[in-house]
Amino acid sequence: MDNVEKITISRAEICSQVPPLALNTEEEGGCGVTGFICSIPVTGKNIFEPSAQMHNRGNGKGGGIGAVGFIPEALGVSKQVLQDDYMLHIALLDVSVCTEIEDKYIKPYFKIDKSEKLATIDDHRSIGLDVRPPDVMRYFVRVKDDVLDKFIADNKFSSMDRRDAEDEFLYQNSFKINTHYYASLGEKKAFVMSHGRNMMILKIVGYAENVVKYYKLDDFKAHAWLAHQRYPTRGRVWHPGGCHPFSALNEALVHNGDFANYQAVNEYLKQRNYYPLFLTDTEEAALLLDLWSRLYKYPLEYLIEAMAPTSEMDFDMLPADKQKLYKAIQTHHVGASPDGPWFFIIARNDVKNDQLQLIGITDTAMLRPQVFALQEGEVQIGLICSEKQAIDATLISLTREDPRFGPIADKYWNARGGSYTDGGSFIFSLKDTPEGMKLICTDKFGKVIKTPKGKSVCDVNKKITVTEDYKPIKEKLDALFAENDYSAAADKIFTYVMDSIAGFNPDKLRFCIEAINDHALINDDSKHTAIRGLTLLNDRRFNTGATKRSSLQHVLKIA
Repeated sequence: MDNVEKITISRAEICSQVPPLALNTEEEGGCGVTGFICSIPVTGKNIFEPSAQMHNRGNGKGGGIGAVGFIPEALGVSKQVLQDDYMLHIALLDVSVCTEIEDKYIKPYFKIDKSEKLATIDDHRSIGLDVRPPDVMRYFVRVKDDVLDKFIADNKFSSMDRRDAEDEFLYQNSFKINTHYYASLGEKKAFVMSHGRNMMILKIVGYAENVVKYYKLDDFKAHAWLAHQRYPTRGRVWHPGGCHPFSALNEALVHNGDFANYQAVNEYLKQRNYYPLFLTDTEEAALLLDLWSRLYKYPLEYLIEAMAPTSEMDFDMLPADKQKLYKAIQTHHVGASPDGPWFFIIARNDVKNDQLQLIGITDTAMLRPQVFALQEGEVQIGLICSEKQAIDATLISLTREDPRFGPIADKYWNARGGSYTDGGSFIFSLKDTPEGMKLICTDKFGKVIKTPKGKSVCDVNKKITVTEDYKPIKEKLDALFAENDYSAAADKIFTYVMDSIAGFNPDKLRFCIEAINDHALINDDSKHTAIRGLTLLNDRRFNTGATKRSSLQHVLKIA
């Protein structure tokens, strides 16, 4: 009997205690999802801005955020505790059950290194919330040695890695809390929001940006942030327990779309003693992630293939060894592959490989919007969103906070679902190196996504010192603007800048763009010429020399 079978058997008793739960198949999905991961920790106000930008994608009935990769001092714990302990976040819908939960499910089993109630604002109505969000208790815990020894012995886990057994104990304990205080009651009293290491999830009946305000996260820092706007599909739609993100163990997952095969996936999970308690398809996705990653220990590529199978022509384009492997994965798991329109963003503490990750996976037919972006320089950031407006809002917010960021990414792209080219998924992995935190972006197959190296950035806040060698730029532009045909003049201005940019340093480039902008103030003809010329520079693709294209676009944007 292998360890997977032993774990499945060990859950039989707790699964038998789950009451019959009615399945809901009526709601439809259409959410706003966004996430980003940085080489430096950044504040919660930077997830507030894209969430607020996607406010119209919400309805005030469900919003949530996730965060991964914290500063230990900000949480009042040591680096070792943050690295090793589970951060157990319990939402108290009825605060009177707090002591009971601690006495029954926490203190007997866990060594508690720190516990605290998360700070909140005084009045939820002051930020427009109709329903008071739950109080949240945070516990930094490890399973007591004697408790874990008994758990291992009782379930014959002696051949299992001890930390894996501890993970399973935590999972089963959280399942018991959710069963007793949430799933089995008409009046919900409490539930586990998240229980992973170096991560947290918070969710409310409201908008995602309200989470940041209510729990005072404006200045709280994390390497990765995640947000979901709107409400859950296939579940209790006006309750914080059903909102995204959902937790596997060390992952937080948000989802735009809904599963056409919700009940089939539900049965697949139950056969393996995974019982969804919140009745949402997003919860099912998180449980599939836990099953395939933590129990089956699939590499990420295999997991993505199980979620979004490669098919038809794309399958035929794969190398023979990949076809053989993927056929085996599909044979075993195609019945559980989410069907219908969906797009997942996953923030993950990959403890086995000592790295943080942000992962985007799209369905094979690409039926939900998705966009990826990467910016590299002194600091690095990877972004995954359901729409570009959220990326723009994030980068603008970060630029205000830290000038090392820019408001425009170096690269934007989309995934092609279930394809042989990129696999319909991209992964941003953040790892600590001797040179500091390093962010690498790869596709499903491990191919690295790169941006041009060794390019300069224009410092838009720096005063330009104009010298004699700037004079030819002004004279050339004066001559071009003097032409009668403003359309032809604009084309010539575009050609001049395109041909000259290789010889411009960042200051000369800024001077040139500002000179074009100054001409726009002279008269309407010059204004038309300037607008057309600047538009061509922004829209056309050409070699920008030693200057980053994103930096040129930044200069053009503020011109």
